[in-house]
Amino acid sequence: MSSESTTSEFETGVIPLSEVGPFDLQATLESGQSYLWDRADGRMYDSLHAHGGDAWYETVVPPIDGVSDEQAVVRVRQQDGQLAWESTTDAVPILTHLLRLDDDLDRILASTPDLPLLRRAYERYRGMRLVRDPAFACLVSFICSAQMRVSRIHEMQRRLAREYGDEVVVGDETYHAFPTPTQLSAATESDLRELKLGYRAPYVQRTATMVADGEAHPNEALGLDYEAARDSLTRFVGVGDKVADCVLLFSLGFLEAVPLDTWIQTAIADHYPDCERGNYCETSRAVRERFGGDYAGYAQTYVFYYLRAGGDSEPPGEPS
Repeated sequence: MSSESTTSEFETGVIPLSEVGPFDLQATLESGQSYLWDRADGRMYDSLHAHGGDAWYETVVPPIDGVSDEQAVVRVRQQDGQLAWESTTDAVPILTHLLRLDDDLDRILASTPDLPLLRRAYERYRGMRLVRDPAFACLVSFICSAQMRVSRIHEMQRRLAREYGDEVVVGDETYHAFPTPTQLSAATESDLRELKLGYRAPYVQRTATMVADGEAHPNEALGLDYEAARDSLTRFVGVGDKVADCVLLFSLGFLEAVPLDTWIQTAIADHYPDCERGNYCETSRAVRERFGGDYAGYAQTYVFYYLRAGGDSEPPGEPS
């Protein structure tokens, strides 16, 4: 069951972006990678072409092995060349982990091929990082993502947090944590359908129960080779190759993962038709190689966001 905790005030601090390199908080958090943050002004996912803003973002972070041993409320804003933060604990290691502030972004992007589509996407959203979301919440988020707009996926996660997660009160504000596997497994399929999860409800319920009962955990993919890790995640109900790739990329640090969503399929059709191999695994492998291997997931995420936000007027059919 959910619980409530109260803290009188936030700690505060800043992270100079001169120590981080290129960074864009809004593009990172509103590009469709994560559904676990909220904007304090209530305008999360209002715009398809979101970058360069200075809004406050907030989330409740569970304990993270090697990073933080306590649940924490974290708020962060990018302004004047720095990240200002407010948190119930020291937020620097948490933000560094969640937002991959320790990635050498210039080196990563330079290591991917010099393809016109990638170059345009990198220029448009300079500073966007991958996220490193908590694994269980990331898994549930992407189970909910099938055939859904990003704003609706985000709202589903907010409803789950409000209904089943812990409440954390800081001063006059109440924040809602994403439910733990035990908390979420207590929900019935009917309960979850009432929260508008639709046909995803039994998938979420069964997956939460698998994790709560110790039958399986997404972190078990860590340490495996990439394709074995993807297979490991498909044990969960409602998780196919694409959802598994999303969890690998946006939570577990497999930066070579290339989820084949609608927008990447569009990129394949318009720009890299020779990468279409007729099945998910072989096509994904071909795109991964085209995007440079080790950091292909970074290239994928930039292309996904660039095309989803409208791309530009460049004609298709760039040289491969």
